[in-house]
Amino acid sequence: MLKVVPDPPYLHALEDTLMMAADYALCAEVVAQQAMLMQPKSPVSLLIMTSMHELDSLRKMLESALAQIQKPADPQTLH
Repeated sequence: MLKVVPDPPYLHALEDTLMMAADYALCAEVVAQQAMLMQPKSPVSLLIMTSMHELDSLRKMLESALAQIQKPADPQTLH
């Protein structure tokens, strides 16, 4: 039987992808923090700190995008 009205688009796939990307960014940030703790005086410590900053920024951007997807549509006035 054919449907007269199609199903709404599946937005959860995008939401799931953003959540997974945020998790990966968090994991990468933790790895960079651990590397910094293991080699605080290393010549590459500045690069590790920069990576941590960039990963934190990425995670915040992903969380912001996720919040935008999850927020309900503008409430419509009932007349």
